[in-house]
Amino acid sequence: MNYLVLVFLYLSFGAFSISAQIAEKAEDISPLLVGETIPDFELKASDGSADIVLNIIREKPTVLLIYRGGWCPFCNLHLSEIQGVQNEVVDLGYKIIAISPDSPENIRSTDDEHELSYTLYSDSDGKFIEAMGLAFKAPDKYSGMLSERSNGLNNGLLPVPSVFVVDTSGKILFEYINPDYKTRISAGLLLAVLYELKKD
Repeated sequence: MNYLVLVFLYLSFGAFSISAQIAEKAEDISPLLVGETIPDFELKASDGSADIVLNIIREKPTVLLIYRGGWCPFCNLHLSEIQGVQNEVVDLGYKIIAISPDSPENIRSTDDEHELSYTLYSDSDGKFIEAMGLAFKAPDKYSGMLSERSNGLNNGLLPVPSVFVVDTSGKILFEYINPDYKTRISAGLLLAVLYELKKD
């Protein structure tokens, strides 16, 4: 399993900072690492109801998808691809959740359009994404759209799309992070990782 972690952990971020911050560009982020615990922030479901991250994952180990928003075609393709293996993921004892800076209304539209059977959550102000060390300053061309998509709460940050596997305490068991938003971990590769984690 250590081999898999090393293969998919993006290792050229530069120095890792102790405190989360918004990086100047995607290549400069300082994400949380395998073995660390994800932060306990409030997220909102598509109906506007709020819940705490660690409450959401308490029942089962979780595959946590961080995506840019329903406006991103690469994110939508990945969400749909993961949907295709959702039953296998559940059979292995995991659940899937996905988080973006979109508002609850916009994640509902994404959910409806792609008929996802796992739950999407809103981190409109980006506080969870920032605390994960995944946030960077969005190019100026995105600022108006990001503000609109978040009901005015996103002041111009984007997350580097990422996949984490966490246990029920929030400890990170695996992560795939790539500053190239066009490159995502495949559903098949994710299943291989989950099978390996079940062996440990």
